[in-house]
Amino acid sequence: MTALLDPPRATGAALPGWRATLLVVEGLWTWYRRNWRATVISSVLQPLLFLVAFGVGFGTLLDRGGRAQQVIDVPYLVYLAPALLAVGAIQNAAFESTYPVLSAFKWQRNYWGVSATPITPGQLACGQLSWITLRLAGSGAAYLLVISLFGAARGPGIVAALPLAVLCGMAFSAPVVAFAATVENDGAAFNALFRFVVMPMTLFSGTFFPISQLPEPVRPLAWISPLWHGTELTRGAALGVLELGPALGHTAYLAALVIAGVLLARWRFRARLAR
Repeated sequence: MTALLDPPRATGAALPGWRATLLVVEGLWTWYRRNWRATVISSVLQPLLFLVAFGVGFGTLLDRGGRAQQVIDVPYLVYLAPALLAVGAIQNAAFESTYPVLSAFKWQRNYWGVSATPITPGQLACGQLSWITLRLAGSGAAYLLVISLFGAARGPGIVAALPLAVLCGMAFSAPVVAFAATVENDGAAFNALFRFVVMPMTLFSGTFFPISQLPEPVRPLAWISPLWHGTELTRGAALGVLELGPALGHTAYLAALVIAGVLLARWRFRARLAR
């Protein structure tokens, strides 16, 4: 965190927003490049294990029975791979936006040190969210590189799916970061978030099967899920079937969640660090 503390104290001047954000990202990168190995399983291997288990294993049964082709005219592995890119973004966002944020407030107290400099709490929140964006992009790129070896990447559209998956992840991350900034205890609420929000989203947002297969009363819950919108975007881009109208609607919904989450996160960081 030296890069975060020394230069601002030396000048004593207010920092432009972009520079403050970059300094926060630099401090987080300094820690991550020494500890990245601990995040490999959750960032890259977990969605790949889903892909192998469902796409390669279970998917062969679907393809053999012809049921997958009734919904999509591609092998199930190809159908599943871009959706798991969005799932990985959501799951990584959930991890990066909960305990690390709480720790920086409560245990390591890094945020308090940074807020003692000309970096404002609002700038600190934006820096944290910018770092999470980079983390999602990096893990997503590694996932795309590996799935190409499985033959699950069909055409250049899979590259366009990456920023769409990052947008999906940040639509979930930004509000969760705002929520994490309000947590005062040891983070027991995060267990409920993972169990009752992240896991149901993973299973029932169109990842493994179209939501038209869900009971009709349950479908509105899928429609409000950022993962469903992200899945529709990433799958549509990867398979080359993305239509302009629905794509704009999905993107607008996710962008609205990001903007609302950023505003809430800046507000909660200011409220907590001003005590």
